[in-house]
Amino acid sequence: MARLIFFGHATTLIETDSGKRIMIDPFLEENPLCPDNLQNPSPLDIICLTHGHYDHVSSLLPLAEQSDAEICATYELCSLLTVDGIAEDRLQRMNKGGSIDIDEIRISLVQAMHSNSYQCSDGSTHYAGEACGVVIELESGEAIYHAGDTCLFSDMRLIAEKFSPRIALLPIGDRFTMGPDDAAQAVDILKPEIVIPIHHSTFPALTGTPEEFERLCEGSESSVVTLAPGEYFDF
Repeated sequence: MARLIFFGHATTLIETDSGKRIMIDPFLEENPLCPDNLQNPSPLDIICLTHGHYDHVSSLLPLAEQSDAEICATYELCSLLTVDGIAEDRLQRMNKGGSIDIDEIRISLVQAMHSNSYQCSDGSTHYAGEACGVVIELESGEAIYHAGDTCLFSDMRLIAEKFSPRIALLPIGDRFTMGPDDAAQAVDILKPEIVIPIHHSTFPALTGTPEEFERLCEGSESSVVTLAPGEYFDF
């Protein structure tokens, strides 16, 4: 049985049937929702980054020091990570439309519509290419789609057709990403078995709520599973 653990905001850990540990968008110490007992999730095998904003990567450097995890990210973001001292042989440079296999786990970067920058440890901020979503196909063949930070876009239909994700993690917080209404439309397009709302409740500016999202998804064939930080979902 595989497990998906929610750390708050967009940070997610997937534990596969074989014991592989895959973290998406590590935001721990500065994340006001992350429980104390989840502040150190190492060991990790793979870290996937959807983009370089601090609320998705602020814990990457310490996690890279604590584990030998391979880091999957877009080419431009990887280049900036080398400036911060991450060795090239730890980086899996990718881009949207591409896939790689790591120990029977298939990682694919897909479209997302969002801005992207990265602040280096010296305080300088740099353009970091385009933001993306990530699809993780487990050893069992099941696919998990983490949409990253994105607005609603019609080509989500292509993600559904190509990967048929069983689980979709969709941002609902509004202002910087989809709100509950657009995220509910995304559910209609993707038709996952399970949808988990993310990127909400962390800061006052994120006004979209799981309750509103759940209401808008009533009647959908997808089941909404709202996880509080620290909770998990077995599948």
